[in-house]
Amino acid sequence: MLPLWPLLLLAQAQTPPVGILELQSVRALPGRLDQIPTFNSNSPELVTGNGILLSTFPPSYGQNPQAHLDFALKGRFDLFAHHIAKTPDGRTLYLGLLLHNPGLQPVTVDILQAASHLTQPDAPFLDLPPLVDNLLGNVFAGPGSRVTNDILRNVRQADWPGQVILAPRTSQMLTVLPIYGYNGRSTLARLRSSGPIYAASLALVAPTDFTGQEFLPTLTDWENLLTTGTLAAPRDLAPTPPGSTGNFIYGRVAGVALGSRWQAELSDSPQARFLTIPTPGSAISYVLSTASFGTLGTQQVQSAPMQVRYPDTAYLAHGNYGIEYNLSFTLANSTAQPQTVTLSLQSPRKPLQDVPENALRFSDPPDNQVTFRGTVRVRYNDEADLPQTRYAHLVLRRGQQGSPLFTLILPATSQRLVYVDYLYPPDSTPPQVLTLRTSAP
Repeated sequence: MLPLWPLLLLAQAQTPPVGILELQSVRALPGRLDQIPTFNSNSPELVTGNGILLSTFPPSYGQNPQAHLDFALKGRFDLFAHHIAKTPDGRTLYLGLLLHNPGLQPVTVDILQAASHLTQPDAPFLDLPPLVDNLLGNVFAGPGSRVTNDILRNVRQADWPGQVILAPRTSQMLTVLPIYGYNGRSTLARLRSSGPIYAASLALVAPTDFTGQEFLPTLTDWENLLTTGTLAAPRDLAPTPPGSTGNFIYGRVAGVALGSRWQAELSDSPQARFLTIPTPGSAISYVLSTASFGTLGTQQVQSAPMQVRYPDTAYLAHGNYGIEYNLSFTLANSTAQPQTVTLSLQSPRKPLQDVPENALRFSDPPDNQVTFRGTVRVRYNDEADLPQTRYAHLVLRRGQQGSPLFTLILPATSQRLVYVDYLYPPDSTPPQVLTLRTSAP
């Protein structure tokens, strides 16, 4: 006779998840993206050899005009790159970020913040709990989680320059980043240019000498690749055109998106100063990082529009990877009794029909698929009206309701100002919601 415990484990494994339907207010997010362009290099995700990943140079610059998108960057702009390398012979693949000044005057480029991390060994995908305090910034799971955590804290890594000066009609490498073996790398930087410049993201397999020893590519190597090279291969699946029916492919992003930051003030109405807490036992949720066919009934698509893109890449910057969300609200308890409120980031399941229904769907247990890995900063005044700051690293799975970022006893007829800040991490899958809940009496 079999012992009882394997049968119990088998029964547990076969128990289907419990569906949870939360009837509540689901709201579009106020505010909008700013007008700062983001150089977004994410297609092809898998890179196996030499090629141009993204070039904003004019088509006349190279031998393959279709590889150049003709978009000058000036003033504030962001630079995001996320790629996986797998070269046939295991050689190092270098990711080169090249800047070019086409004008007759020198151009100064300030690097305000910058971070780049490999999956191995910098930021492996650790199996972390749903919420871990991250005051020191040493908790992360994957390179996207670590990079966005760094930029949230205004980090510029030591191996990035604080400034580069581009002489007239010359190019310079902003950085050259190795990807060793079968590995991934995420990169995010915030820059400011005093004049128009062009930028390119390039992939180059490490050259070798006669002994087979690898060495670092030179500026000439990078410039030759830009002028003679073609778009990197293999290409990702092409996106489904907007308005099409049937199966929908979002595609990966390669181009310049418009938007670096989404700022929003949450309140009862556009004219109101406060966000009144929900009635006891109920909740309010605001949608985050929504994409087409995933608005949770709000019909709000937050994906950044593309200013220029390659024809076989995404029509929008779905997921808003690397974009910062700055949300603020003044909680108001208008009742004559203290009320306990919680604030959570959640990852509801998408309904079959994306129509308004004032409800969110979760499951217990949630799916295995991780939908969010990253750090969120919350600042607020506690019940004693003392300022508190919490950095929390979250791991959310599809259908997960999430652990509270804070639990606050709000005194009667009082208000508290709250700030929530995070950068949407690569390796995440939208949408999420920010949920405010008042405990039942």
